[in-house]
Amino acid sequence: MNSITVLPANLEHPESCEAILRLIEMYAQDPMGGGHALSPLVRENMIAGLKSHPTTRVFLAYAGERAIGVAVCFLGFSTFAAKPLLNVHDLAVEPEFRGRGVGKMLLAEVERKARELGCCKLTLEVLEFNETAVRTYKSFGFDPGQYAEETGRMLLFVKPL
Repeated sequence: MNSITVLPANLEHPESCEAILRLIEMYAQDPMGGGHALSPLVRENMIAGLKSHPTTRVFLAYAGERAIGVAVCFLGFSTFAAKPLLNVHDLAVEPEFRGRGVGKMLLAEVERKARELGCCKLTLEVLEFNETAVRTYKSFGFDPGQYAEETGRMLLFVKPL
């Protein structure tokens, strides 16, 4: 297998944009990504949306010249720490490269960038039955958030608009 490298994506580079679209489409079609193809409207507007969002950070994992994994992240802000945080919004690896540490390599680059930006933490959401992803995230140091045992763990709530 070719060696794996992880680099920040260049959203002005057509090949990077094509890779992001292809990898997010693959993720969306996976049962753990919703199990449905992206709509034509989403495909048409995703890259422009990522470019226009001021806190976007995207990383691509490559095996040789082929993009095989993606991490789409957005900067946020922690009011309790008065510092930025970095949220991993999407993390996806092509099926044939899963189980080879590519996800952890992407997370390592995300963490490196977060530290460089002075972030206080990384955040992400994961489906509870996505056992492979949960194991990967836990082995990388992620756990359900909790301020104190008596207050319980943090939950992600969603209200579609």
